[in-house]
Amino acid sequence: MSDPFFQPVSGIDLPRFAGVPSFMRLPHLSPIDPRYADVQIGIVGIPWDSGTTNRPGARHGPRQLRDLSTLIRSGNPVTGINPFETVNCADLGDIPPNPVNIINCMDRITAFYDALKGHGITPMTAGGDHLSSLPILRALARDNPIGLIQFDSHTDLFDSYFDGNKFTHGTPFRRAIEEGLIDPNRMVQIGIRGTSYNSADIEWGEAQGVRIIRIEEFFDRGIKDVMIEAREIVGAAPTYCTFDIDFVDPAYAPGTGTPEIGGPNSYQAQQVIRELAGFNLIGADLVEVSPPFDPTGTTAWLGASLMFELLCILSQVA
Repeated sequence: MSDPFFQPVSGIDLPRFAGVPSFMRLPHLSPIDPRYADVQIGIVGIPWDSGTTNRPGARHGPRQLRDLSTLIRSGNPVTGINPFETVNCADLGDIPPNPVNIINCMDRITAFYDALKGHGITPMTAGGDHLSSLPILRALARDNPIGLIQFDSHTDLFDSYFDGNKFTHGTPFRRAIEEGLIDPNRMVQIGIRGTSYNSADIEWGEAQGVRIIRIEEFFDRGIKDVMIEAREIVGAAPTYCTFDIDFVDPAYAPGTGTPEIGGPNSYQAQQVIRELAGFNLIGADLVEVSPPFDPTGTTAWLGASLMFELLCILSQVA
């Protein structure tokens, strides 16, 4: 059971429109807080989108996700999980980004997650663009390569953009494989679709052993069958989950920088996460929510809801 200190503020006690927002109305702690060492799952914001190659805005994602997450209640009516009663969860704030220096900002992110790992805290991250995942993996997989399950409409396996730039939101998982952070034979990408420049990313990934499940196969086979295969691929060893909001069809999640039509709906997005029950997850992120493209907050509300689903899964492992 969790410590009562780490319970979220109830909307019955304080209206959800009142108070300073934190992720899911949890206590907000800094590393100097004496209760920091008691945290088991930490929710972290990375307000950074310097890896974006076209439509920026994901740097504003954590703030809107944090605000909309105040609508979350404690219990999951489908799985029966209340993560806040199971483990000590807290909002650990945002990593201060360097928006003009990609390398320095990645170093800052890695250092933050190194410290989390040292405290034994499992991270649940709100991005930020998808390049944010690379410095997280540099910390979590420093000792041994890990498995990866990726829900996305893009592989993010390209080599470079714009005169050989190796670090964009289209390259993080190629770098992660090259750096030995991910075991490509324990990596599965689900939902891949959209027009393309060429097939270099697909060809390179498959040559390394990455299992790429395109959206047509996803719909033809169904969620349960696809997730059974994903479980077989990653096995029982430590695995990280990364969820790009553009996995979801833009009819349900328009607030993202690189939307692709023909994707899953909101309910199907919940379903794939619920099928992660039993996976040995050591962390997760949800990235690419871009508030300028959806001022209604619908995309952020979906993102916060999916973060809650991921938190429910992580709470059974942490």
